[in-house]
Amino acid sequence: MYPVERLDLGFEPKVWAFATERRPEINAYFAKLQQEKPAIWNGRVLLLHRQAIAEGVFRGAYLETDYASFTAWRAWGAPATGVHDCFGAAAIATADGAFLLGCMGAHTLNAGRIYFPSGTPDPGDIVDGKVDLDFSVSRELKEETGLDAAEFTAAPGWVTVVDGQLIVQIKVLRSGQSADTLRARVLEHLAREAQPELAGICIVRGPADFDPAMPRFVTAFLAQRFAGG
Repeated sequence: MYPVERLDLGFEPKVWAFATERRPEINAYFAKLQQEKPAIWNGRVLLLHRQAIAEGVFRGAYLETDYASFTAWRAWGAPATGVHDCFGAAAIATADGAFLLGCMGAHTLNAGRIYFPSGTPDPGDIVDGKVDLDFSVSRELKEETGLDAAEFTAAPGWVTVVDGQLIVQIKVLRSGQSADTLRARVLEHLAREAQPELAGICIVRGPADFDPAMPRFVTAFLAQRFAGG
């Protein structure tokens, strides 16, 4: 885990050998997954295929693939196949020193998991030839919580957390409202949604609130924050 001043992420299409060589297995896996979770559809996503960091800048390039290949790759242990799942996440820091996390709904791929508003980038996040994770984070925040990124004060730079084939670019968004106030606002939004992505909102005020349903990148980031990092 380390801070970076900015991201420089391009879109450089190329063939992902995993998606072509294992196509029959991928199709079978995804067909079964859709039977279990009918709300899941086979859209398009972006995966990082090269990356480097120098002088405070995280640089990289994405390829495009189908969601079925991505979910199969993840389900099969995210083997080293030349890609990373690199996405942006919004760490909402409240005025009273807490963080707000969402609990994923039962119909989603990550049902029951608790983490920051986030999502794997897709072609809609390509702006002027660049993969814009600021845009991606703002979009995911709005879709999941109903909150507008413009109402927060964004901390400069990003916190990059690496966990195997997972690279999470965390943007800290500071709010002038308390955790209880923000949570109530998000719950009102979820109540208006026909099929909300989130099942609930968790307030984390310290390590005592950590939950086994939180991924390692979440607890690693929060542990450092609560320790004064």
